[in-house]
Amino acid sequence: MDDGAASFETSAAMAKMAAADGISHIVCTPHANARYVYEPEKISAKIDELQRLLDGEKIALKLGHGCDFHLSYENILEAKVDPARFSINGLGYLLVEIPDYGLPRGLTDIFYQFQLAGLTPILTHPERNPTLQADRSRLAEWLKGGVLVQVTAGSVTGGMGKHAERMAHDLLAKRWVHFLATDAHNTSSRAPKMRDAFELVAKKYSSDYAHLLCISNPLAAFQGKPMPPQMEPIDLYEEDRPRTWWQRLTGR
Repeated sequence: MDDGAASFETSAAMAKMAAADGISHIVCTPHANARYVYEPEKISAKIDELQRLLDGEKIALKLGHGCDFHLSYENILEAKVDPARFSINGLGYLLVEIPDYGLPRGLTDIFYQFQLAGLTPILTHPERNPTLQADRSRLAEWLKGGVLVQVTAGSVTGGMGKHAERMAHDLLAKRWVHFLATDAHNTSSRAPKMRDAFELVAKKYSSDYAHLLCISNPLAAFQGKPMPPQMEPIDLYEEDRPRTWWQRLTGR
């Protein structure tokens, strides 16, 4: 679909690569934007066909459906009326993709409206957005409001550029990330691999955190279940805490 695998053969090759990397579940996420028509029924039919192919070849991979949700006026209205249409497996977790540059106006309110409609927004690859790279305050505001954050595995390992890598690790160090994802498009430049990122997170930030980002949290989203207990984020609520008399005196 759209800018992903152009054939079932490529899809099957990607599936084999993912399974060999240790991946057990994949959410297939064509775009829902002005460039590509989002047709859930057609997408589900293709996913079912691919799942049968994988089952026939004994590839141990379970496919789900969702989308890269873009914040067009029409999409926002439709998502609020029909929350299942765009969310992962129709169960409430919504992958929201922001533009490569800049941020849409009113994004905080949009996230809140989604939550009122029963959706849990997952902000995808914020580490690759130059506006957020320069100013993390908006991201902190969204996190405190219940928005979840997904970082691309390639950003963690340096494949998305130095700025994305630096921000990815800043967010990981603060425990501001809930998911790692492949953002896979093919078998070469955007391959469906996560193990290197998983092992790097386990080494630098703890195996428990890596398990949350790559196994427990994604499975909850896939199954539409509540998120498991999370590790305490660092510095997220620092500005909300009352300052001590010494901090007030010294201006710290």
